[in-house]
Parts: sequence; structure tokens; C-alpha cells
Amino acid sequence: MIQNTQRGVLYVVTGEKHLRAAIRSAQSVCQRCPDLLIHLFADANPEKFMGGAPSPFNSCAGIENPHPRSKVDCLFRSPYDETLYLDSDTEVVADFREVFVLLEKFDMALAHDLIRNTPKPSWKRELPPSFPEFNTGVILYRNNPGVIRLLKAWQQAYHEAGFSPDQITLREILWETDLKVAVLPPEYNTFMMKYPLIWRKGEAIPRILHFRKYHEGRLWLLWGLSRALSRLRERMTGKARFLVRE
Repeated sequence: MIQNTQRGVLYVVTGEKHLRAAIRSAQSVCQRCPDLLIHLFADANPEKFMGGAPSPFNSCAGIENPHPRSKVDCLFRSPYDETLYLDSDTEVVADFREVFVLLEKFDMALAHDLIRNTPKPSWKRELPPSFPEFNTGVILYRNNPGVIRLLKAWQQAYHEAGFSPDQITLREILWETDLKVAVLPPEYNTFMMKYPLIWRKGEAIPRILHFRKYHEGRLWLLWGLSRALSRLRERMTGKARFLVRE
């Protein structure tokens, strides 16, 4: 059993829309897991968007040279021994603290991505579909030398490769690593509404929702409708148009 370990949640955000979403997400962490520390990396002061409400963040730091995937520049700078990174378009709907027990056996834990085996560009090597992409919206990891090396390698690979999605390079970095990586079940990174609808009572309890609507608001419905119509058109025409979830 790991003792005297500082655990916390980490956010990395750029832009007002994402900062507002991170504030809401952090507030849900405070509600469901009130003893967890929360650290924010951002390119603006969150207090200007909270309307005088208490800050959900225990500490904040700025981001040098911000860009849409600044997470790759900040994850290895987490102030905690054990970190759960969350994208800002998340909401915590149940206590998830037991997930940290995984770090007694594993170095990292992530969930497989939803759109994970569609044809995408590779970086340096082709990998089998049986080793799919991981979603980078929820990442549990230990602060140890091996993990820090991996996160720094991911940072370098992302900037060298030039892909907008960060998951392409992470997949190849994880393929090469000797670290122990656990696969999180969908309850800890629920990015499809069908899961809560099909799970029977007591079968699975969603803990972390990860929906585009937390960024886009009502526009999320239009995006979802457009995506559904696009898939229907593909089935009717027999032509596959693959969508990359960034």
C-alpha cells in the first residue's frame, strides 16, 4: 500500500471556452471527491471567469507558448505524486478515488479511444489494430522517472510529428515503453451516451463523463446530428468516411 502520497487532479487549458469548462469540471471534482487537490495550467487567470465564486483550484500556473495541445507540455510538470489528468470537457458524476489504487501496480492508466482503428497517418511505424489508440482526455499516472521520460518523449514526438491529434504519437510512444499501462473501463472515460443507457443498475456506474457538449453547449447537438447523418449517408452509399476525434 502506497503511504503518504499526494494525489491530485490536473487540468491544462487554453482559451476562454476551455477555461470556463475546466472550472465547471473542477467544481464537479470538488463535489464528488472533496479531499482531492486540483492544479490548473492555463493561459489566463481563472478568477476572472468565476464571478466571485470560490476557486475550485488549489494551485495554478501559467503556460508558455500556449497551443491547443498544451497538455503535452505540462503533464510532466504535475505537482502531485499521483495525478489524474482530465480534459476540460468532463464532468465527475461519482466518486472515482479508488482508481488511484491502480497505481500500486501500474505506472499509467488510460481508456481506449472510441474511433481507434480507422485509417490514420502513422508517425514512424505501422502498428497492429489490436494495439489501438488511447484517449488522452483522462490519464492516470505516477510521478516516477519512467513516466516522466515517457511524457517528455511524447512532448517531443508531438511537436516533431506535426499532427493535430495528440493520440497518434502517444500510441507509438506507448508501444515502445516498458512501463506497466492499465486500460481503464468506459466508466472512467464515458464519451458515448449509450453506455449509461445500456448499463443495468449495479452493472456499471459512470464516474467521469467526457462529452463535447461541455465545450460547445447546444452546438453539441448540431455536431452530433451532423455526425449521425454523415454515418447514415456512408452506410447508404457504401462509402466509408472516417472521422478523427481530436
